Amino acid sequence: MSNYANIVFDLGGVVFARDPRKFEPEFIEFFSYITLPQMPKFWEEYDRGVVSLDETLEALARYNSCSRELAEQNLRRSILTQEAIPATKRLIEELKRANLKLYVLSNMSLEFIEFLRQQEVFKNFDGEVVSCEEHVVKPDAEIYRRLIERYGLNPSETLFIDDRKANIDTAITEGWGGYHFDAHNPEASCEELRRIILER
Repeated sequence: MSNYANIVFDLGGVVFARDPRKFEPEFIEFFSYITLPQMPKFWEEYDRGVVSLDETLEALARYNSCSRELAEQNLRRSILTQEAIPATKRLIEELKRANLKLYVLSNMSLEFIEFLRQQEVFKNFDGEVVSCEEHVVKPDAEIYRRLIERYGLNPSETLFIDDRKANIDTAITEGWGGYHFDAHNPEASCEELRRIILER
């Protein structure tokens, strides 16, 4: 087994996602910015918890050149259709049985995190630091330090899993281990993580 005692998960694209097979192309295109290297400023501020849902909906409507009503309909649908990624859910349950400490470090808005906390897989986490409650977003090193300090973790015993390379780069700079998760192939990423974390 590795020397990692603490495994820290990003949420979107790593633990939770929408199944694209269940949506029409127009809906997927509406949120295509989530795959960009840099999120739009309005969405980053929403994750940071410094703008309201109402302000975000206005900005989302402008961004997509659509009505506010459609923006609200799509955003609420986007929240309610988040599902645990099966491969990651299985990995999390295995890590929990192995008595590892599991944490969340995520850029996430209030409405999204309130929904995700109700999902079954979330009960496996021993702690969390979420951007909307901290008013800091990854890859700012400050949010990483808050997790370490809040839960008394040793960075060298902590592995961070995220689907954005910039977020992994900060973790490594802070002395953590880092794993760049492939959101397009979660099964392969989880299998590699299983080898890294659990196999001797």
